[in-house]
Amino acid sequence: MLSERRLEVLRAIVQDYVGTEEPVGSKALTERHKLGVSPATVRNDMAVLEEEGFIAQPHTSAGRIPTDKGYRLFVDRLAGVKPLSTPERRAIHNFLDGAVDLDDVVGRTVRLLAQLTRQVAVVQYPSLTRSTVRHVELLSLAPARLMLVLITDTGRVEQRVIDCPAPFGETSLADLRARLNSRVVGRRFADVPQLVQDLPESFEETEDRATVTTVLATLLETLVEEHEERLMIGGTANLTRFGHDFPLMIRPVLEALEEQVVLLKLLGEAKESGMTVRIGHENAHEGLSSTSVVSVGYGSGGEAVAKLGVVGPTRMDYPGTMGAVRAVARYVGQILAES
Repeated sequence: MLSERRLEVLRAIVQDYVGTEEPVGSKALTERHKLGVSPATVRNDMAVLEEEGFIAQPHTSAGRIPTDKGYRLFVDRLAGVKPLSTPERRAIHNFLDGAVDLDDVVGRTVRLLAQLTRQVAVVQYPSLTRSTVRHVELLSLAPARLMLVLITDTGRVEQRVIDCPAPFGETSLADLRARLNSRVVGRRFADVPQLVQDLPESFEETEDRATVTTVLATLLETLVEEHEERLMIGGTANLTRFGHDFPLMIRPVLEALEEQVVLLKLLGEAKESGMTVRIGHENAHEGLSSTSVVSVGYGSGGEAVAKLGVVGPTRMDYPGTMGAVRAVARYVGQILAES
């Protein structure tokens, strides 16, 4: 266990290196920070931190820089989430408040996160499997053709055209719409099949039962389709500001960011709704070993339906980035709850 003083020295090294982009020496630390000890003591503390792998010396005569292990301890023990200023909070609210639909919400969120953090922003669309039904609409397009519109609690809208086995009158359509919504509104998608399985038998006409069965089959197919894991990414150009932070090349980072499966794994499971910070080699993908990922779940009603986050170099303003990611997630959740 490191002493409190050595933790303070590590905190100062991380803060200075993130701020100046230059390796940090003991003299600079004692001049910039009120550590209450002599430069010789700070040098001794830095030697211990280096021996234990929390900092490293990139060049023979240079100061020290944090390692992945050092950043990890900084995030776990030393970095509080930096609160946003009132203008920043107002900017988030104003920017997201005008969104007209889910695509617009996700698009605005990506742009906002990239601007606030000056990193690469990644936002996962809300998953159908973690959503609940807000409304099912049925519209008549022709005597034997319907449109099914499924609206989720996250504002997602899915539409399907259904060819019915027989003409289906407006009275029967209104009846089916009412019965269907009375059973499924407010219920999780996973519960819907059980809730509607006996619905066809409640209709007297054989032809109506056949159409109801067709409608339900289409609804259930919509609930389980696997194309839902969609992402939007923005701010990739921000990486060009950090060329010297990537020791080999920036290309492996860019290639990794193009792979949706990689990004989904980086963000993690939506059910892990708390703040997650993966640093350097904690990212399993080799191309992202020089980056850190800060992610958090978002959703309405206190339950996460998807994740959002940012990808940037390990030399990152962790308190500020964590504060921005958390604040944006909270606002997006409010928008989904009110939509």
